[in-house]
Amino acid sequence: MKKRPGLFAILITIAVVFLLWIISIYGFHDYGLVVFFIAPLLIGFLPSFIYSRFKPVTYNKAFGLGFSTLGFTVLAMIIFAFEGIICIFMALPFLALLVMIGCVAGWYVSRKVKNERNILWIITITSIATMSFDVVNHPDEPVPVRTSVIIDAPIETVWSNVVTFDTIPEPTDWIFSTGIAYPTHATINGRGKGAIRYCQFTTGSFVEPITTWDEPDLLAFGVTKQPIPMNEFNPFWDIHPKHLDGYFKSHKGQFKLTKLGKNKTKLEGTTWYTVDISPEFYWKEWSEFIVHRIHQRVLNHIKKESESTN
Repeated sequence: MKKRPGLFAILITIAVVFLLWIISIYGFHDYGLVVFFIAPLLIGFLPSFIYSRFKPVTYNKAFGLGFSTLGFTVLAMIIFAFEGIICIFMALPFLALLVMIGCVAGWYVSRKVKNERNILWIITITSIATMSFDVVNHPDEPVPVRTSVIIDAPIETVWSNVVTFDTIPEPTDWIFSTGIAYPTHATINGRGKGAIRYCQFTTGSFVEPITTWDEPDLLAFGVTKQPIPMNEFNPFWDIHPKHLDGYFKSHKGQFKLTKLGKNKTKLEGTTWYTVDISPEFYWKEWSEFIVHRIHQRVLNHIKKESESTN
């Protein structure tokens, strides 16, 4: 321990962080502020603070310890099948920023504070309080994402391709090569309000009971069943992180058609969703980016099919 204080500090920090993650994710079923705020701050803070109990820590040493800990933590997450590469990649910019803040705080506190117990109590109380906040803090209102396209075809033709559509060719968009689920085709049982539409994705089918059938202007539907949003990638194991089950939820959707001329139609697709992962503002950006790409895949296919039969 005294001979290798840096390694000792890194290993203790990783153990603390994984303990917090396990309690938060598997105990409280929350991907909240403990996972994405407290833990990365500790990854930056604790190594230099622990190291300073044995040797003086410089500013550069604090950053070296913090980001080494982050690297080993990511590696451990992959090796022990805790998480997949894609979600780690998505979270990494935000985590790195907080680790940086933690490194500065760890360096500063290690020079000013000599009472370890006070710091440990602060960390413990903050973690418990944040977990309590995560338990009651859930998204209330679904967020709408709207995407539109102009189609050179009559509105009636576009409508027929909205209700159902044939198999879409394999995607060329890079985002869908990461394991993100994407739509392949859509079918429907029945006609009018109460009919059941099935939008098939690569991970399963969205079951969408029709709530509004206003031909040829508006097709709206709820979502009673949805598949997992992605197949997570891990180079060593087949994994299924808990965030794949219900943390991203599609609530309803619609296609709105607007006649712009005899052979010109505006088609707008909207999805209302919630993402129960904090910080919401960060994951909302990723979610909207992905939902827009999914919309574009469907709308562009409908545009191509409609214009080819015009």
